[in-house]
Amino acid sequence: MTATHESAAESAIPDAAPQPAPGATPPRRPLAARAAAELVGTAVLVAVVVGSGIQATELTEDVGLQLLANSLATVFGLGVLILLLGPVSGAHFNPVVTLAEWWTGRRTGAGVTVREVAVYLPAQITGAIAGAVLADAMFGMPLVEWSTHQRSDGHLLLGEVVATAGLILLIFGLARTDQLRFAPVAVASYIGAAYWFTSSTSFANPAVTIGRTFSDTFAGIAPGSLAGFIAMQLIGGAVGLALVALIFTPGRDSGA
Repeated sequence: MTATHESAAESAIPDAAPQPAPGATPPRRPLAARAAAELVGTAVLVAVVVGSGIQATELTEDVGLQLLANSLATVFGLGVLILLLGPVSGAHFNPVVTLAEWWTGRRTGAGVTVREVAVYLPAQITGAIAGAVLADAMFGMPLVEWSTHQRSDGHLLLGEVVATAGLILLIFGLARTDQLRFAPVAVASYIGAAYWFTSSTSFANPAVTIGRTFSDTFAGIAPGSLAGFIAMQLIGGAVGLALVALIFTPGRDSGA
């Protein structure tokens, strides 16, 4: 869910070794290990989202309390996953974050490469599907049951643009200001807030969105709503990068 957590990566590398640029995925980890981290991290994230949604609906019929329980579990789970896996893969868990990192680093080589994008994205999507199936299995539900929760209204699609743009602005803003050490708290906090201030409850992640179609539960989304949500998430990612470029433009040293 984040760009590379630079400070954690630096602590595991001798001072004499060159350090990756902010926002770059640590190059010293084998690609297989990074792909595994993305797969497992995304799987656990979706299991947290779907599983806590199932648990909440079993405990109360109050929709507000259901959303509160779901959002709190997601905040705690996401923060832990970023802290744990950030030094390995960057803890993207999100195709939009991966694509944004590739785009911003494509000229300097500081971000993921096209080859790494081609590995990360399938790992994230596979992990998301596995996480939804795992959550269903833990609660004794059908392992695959397509969601019937339609989310196609225009205001929900706008919510996804806002949620994703804010997420990209936060992550790459932290990278530009050398504050990625705060990513576990900052990103988890933002997602928790976006659950409540966006109409869509902030999916903000194509892989997670795909995974959530596999569970006809509180956190699900109908397959028919999938294309619209993913399109808006990609648009939101582009808007977020535009805001990063506008707000965090490198300054110039003024001559004395």
